Amino acid sequence: MSYQAYLDAVEAKSGRTPQQLLDEAGGRGYGPSTKAADVLAWLADDYGVGRGHAMAFYGVLKNGAGGAVPDRHGGTTGSHRDESSTLRLDGVAARSS
Repeated sequence: MSYQAYLDAVEAKSGRTPQQLLDEAGGRGYGPSTKAADVLAWLADDYGVGRGHAMAFYGVLKNGAGGAVPDRHGGTTGSHRDESSTLRLDGVAARSS
């Protein structure tokens, strides 16, 4: 599963785009220095998001949309491949219109 697919699954589970979740995280005081456990607990408690998916979101919170995908996965082949090393945060609907 690609990192983008993980973010898309978080959106499906939470009903919020990754950007909306980042905004909510900021409102809670979460940022790059926040511990992963705090973000994982929030996403699990409020949205029922599992650990793996929450860790993908945490990667974006910590490293930004352009730094969350490891170089070995961006633009490569295979099941974990992402089209780009920059993730889309505007939601699935924005890509399908």
